Amino acid sequence: MERINDIGKLKQIARAVRSDIIRMTKEARSGHPGGSLSITDVLVVLYFSVLRHKPDNPNWEDRDIVILSKGHACPALYSVLARSGYFPVEELLTLRKLGSRLQGHPAKDKGLPGIEVSSGSLGQGLSVATGAAIGLKYVRKKSSQVFCILGDGELEEGQVWEAAATAGHYKLDNLYAIVDNNNLQIDGHLPEVKNIYPIDEKFKAFQWETITIDGHNYEQILSAFNKAKRIERKPVAIIAKTIKGKGVSFMEDAVEWHGKAPSKELAEKALNEIKILKGVNQ
Repeated sequence: MERINDIGKLKQIARAVRSDIIRMTKEARSGHPGGSLSITDVLVVLYFSVLRHKPDNPNWEDRDIVILSKGHACPALYSVLARSGYFPVEELLTLRKLGSRLQGHPAKDKGLPGIEVSSGSLGQGLSVATGAAIGLKYVRKKSSQVFCILGDGELEEGQVWEAAATAGHYKLDNLYAIVDNNNLQIDGHLPEVKNIYPIDEKFKAFQWETITIDGHNYEQILSAFNKAKRIERKPVAIIAKTIKGKGVSFMEDAVEWHGKAPSKELAEKALNEIKILKGVNQ
């Protein structure tokens, strides 16, 4: 797939993705808009500027691998996949409907192109990604890279750190953990529920390189991926400081929008805000 490096075009795609997220969750009357909106900008850059993949050949053996460990944010992933060309954009409105390939969490067995593994049970994705990275690097001798997207609340799961220790031990420089650090989980702000800060120092303790960025600043996101690919003999954790519900004023940093769909009236309000949004930093 041809890569896009024009930040203006990437922002246009992100606005379309945010609109999709609102329409999908409104139509489904369920879903997780908050964490989907926070990871949107990182996912757009990943799929349109960084990833080595072929939407018309999803099983291409030299592709990079993406694992959405925070599976509840799948509306963002589904939109990015559709707008990359994996399946028709029109299918997005079947989210969470009976018989749909777009389940409430990514489901490999439903046959949706671009889904590498089923996910959603938090804490497991980095283990799967670590195994994939070991297989690609040491068994198959491939240059393919593995990207695992984690929620910050998910880091409270012990299995994450077992995987981090394994990845550091095997010097997996083909593995990248992207932490969507929006500082909110289902029950509230992280420091109030279970304080897992400092995130960067924890990864460093397990022999990872860390890069901390504004997860809505496109220059920083692009720079982080470029820097990460130059690091050798270490896995890399990109800690993206984000805002839950980014782009919709009444959803931003609001815990109640973790897993609630907007009404028809609020969806229209959200779509109007996204339409007039000129840039993600406003």
